[in-house]
Amino acid sequence: MISEKLKNQLIGIVGAERYKDDIETIIAHSYDAFVVESKADAVIFPVSTDEVSQIVSLANAHDIAITPRGEGSNLSGGTIPLKGGIVLSFTKMNKIVEINTPDRYAIVQPGVINGDLQKALAREGFFYPPDPSSFTFSTIGGNVGENAGGPRCLKYGVTSDYLLGMEVVLPSGKVIRIGSRNVKDVTGYRLTSLFCGSEGTLGVITEITLRVVAKPEAVKTILAVYNDLDDTARTVSDIIGSGFVPAAMELMDKVVVNHVEDAAQLGLPRQAEGILLIDVDGDKVAVERQMVRIIEKVRANGAIEVKEAKNDEEREELWLARRSAHGVLSQLAPNCMTEDATVPVSKVPTMIKGIRAILDKHHVKAGVLAHAGDGNMHPV
Repeated sequence: MISEKLKNQLIGIVGAERYKDDIETIIAHSYDAFVVESKADAVIFPVSTDEVSQIVSLANAHDIAITPRGEGSNLSGGTIPLKGGIVLSFTKMNKIVEINTPDRYAIVQPGVINGDLQKALAREGFFYPPDPSSFTFSTIGGNVGENAGGPRCLKYGVTSDYLLGMEVVLPSGKVIRIGSRNVKDVTGYRLTSLFCGSEGTLGVITEITLRVVAKPEAVKTILAVYNDLDDTARTVSDIIGSGFVPAAMELMDKVVVNHVEDAAQLGLPRQAEGILLIDVDGDKVAVERQMVRIIEKVRANGAIEVKEAKNDEEREELWLARRSAHGVLSQLAPNCMTEDATVPVSKVPTMIKGIRAILDKHHVKAGVLAHAGDGNMHPV
């Protein structure tokens, strides 16, 4: 519990308008996209590292738990205040501090939305590869806390692969800087990797330096349609086993396809038992050549139809189907459980069969989503 004296001290740091303990705010910050809920005693909205340092120092002295929070979009319960105490909301620390394209880095506060950073970088001809399905509303701080990936991680990797440096407030309130702005920084321990994925358990991240990448010259997207889910899965292992590395390769089964089509009416093939959404990017000539070979693989593995996006609008429409899938499925029942398991790509067909067998055995209704190219399965 937060005593009246401690409350007044905290208000002295951030002001009464950014210290909230009304029931509406408490409840709004008691859950995320997981199924567990727990209430904090207060929600505080800092605007600077100095404020965070003072808050953490006071909380430490009074043995009060702190839970850092971005937009609460994660599926693992990482922002649920299980021990009460203080939720530190970083929604007001949402500035893009610097974009430096010659040196290929961006510096952001933790509350910056991934999609907003993408838009800012796009104007400079660059992009930030990690793209979780929640990129339009999840924060960079949250992405770091969870080591988020996304469809593009097949080719480009996950959040930890793009962390150059960060500013962190330790549990004592001490502020440290780790890493640097340099692409090569090999002196000492790689502490950025230690903090990435730690979900706020090691310290509170207040600034992040990210490596950014020049946008590829060309992107091609296809939708491959199958009347057999096993054929869909086999295509994945065949493409990857042949040495191709698409930018993204996503799988959706019939359950997912039909519920997304019910909600969004995108013209998805309702009769399909499985579909693959495949992106290839890079040099224009290389992209054309690689996509021809991938389409050959797709057809050889039983695809009954292959649709190629003719322009950016069609491409975005296809990706809207994938990115909206979890949101659509989560509205079908009071509780929605999402599993997150990864297997070697060669085992994707076996994994898909195993998932369906388990669901059938226990009479559980679920759809199967997958970052199929890297073997990452999401039964929902």
